[in-house]
Amino acid sequence: MGKELDRFIKIVAKLRGPGGCPWDREQTNKSILSCLLDESYEFIEAVEENDTDKMREELGDLLLQVVLHSQIATDDKRFTIEDVAREISEKLIRRHPHVFGATEVSGSTEVLHNWEKIKKEEKREHRKYLVDDIPANLPALFRAEKMQRRVARVGFDWTDLNPVLDKVIEEFNEFKEAILSGNQEHAEEELGDIMFALVNVARHHKICAEDALRLTTKKFAKRFRYIEDHYNSTGKDIHAATLEEMDTLWEESKRL
Repeated sequence: MGKELDRFIKIVAKLRGPGGCPWDREQTNKSILSCLLDESYEFIEAVEENDTDKMREELGDLLLQVVLHSQIATDDKRFTIEDVAREISEKLIRRHPHVFGATEVSGSTEVLHNWEKIKKEEKREHRKYLVDDIPANLPALFRAEKMQRRVARVGFDWTDLNPVLDKVIEEFNEFKEAILSGNQEHAEEELGDIMFALVNVARHHKICAEDALRLTTKKFAKRFRYIEDHYNSTGKDIHAATLEEMDTLWEESKRL
C-alpha cells in the first residue's frame, strides 16, 4: 500500500511540476475548494447507495484532493504531505491515551469526554469558547448537530427524551403564533427554533438530521420524476395538470 501511495503522490507532484498539466499548475487551495466539497458529497452518496465500487472510486477522488492541496502548499513552501500525515498521527496518539497510553476508560462516553478535554488543552491559545471552532459555513442542520454534540460533552444536554420532544411542540406552537400574528421576522426565528429542536431529537436517536433530510429530498425527487414521466409518456402538459391529478400519481408512485 505504501508503494502505491508514494506513486500517487509523485504523480500529483509531476502534474504540478515543470512540464506538467497547465490546469493543475494554475490551481490554488482556494480555487479547488468546490472540488473538495463535490467529492465529499459524491462519496456520501456512494455510501448511502451501498455501492462498494463507487465508494472506492470516490475515496480515490477525495485522496486526490488531500494530496493536491498538500502539493500546492509544498510548492508554496508552506507544508508537505509528510507534515500533514505526521500531525494527524500525533493528534490521534495524543487524543487516544486509552489506546496509546495508560489511561483507562469505561466506554465511548468517557472517550468523547477525554477527547474534548484534550482538544481544549491543545487549542487553549486559540479557542476562547467551546463552540468557537465549529465552521460557520457548514450545512445548517449539520452545524446545529455538531454544536449540540459539542456542548453535550460537558453535560449541557437532556438525559431524557421527553423534554426534547416537548421542546419541539413548544417551538411549533410559538411558530404558529408568529405566523398568525403576521410577524415574518419572528416567524423565521421560530421556524429556526423548531428545526434546531428537531435536530436535537434526531441526535438523541442517533440520527443525522442532515442525512435524513437529504434522503427525504432524494425520495421526493424520485416520486416527482414518476409524475413527470407520466405526462411525458402521455404527451400531456404537466403545467396544465391539476393538483388532484398530480396527487393521484404521487400516491401511485408511493405504492410502487
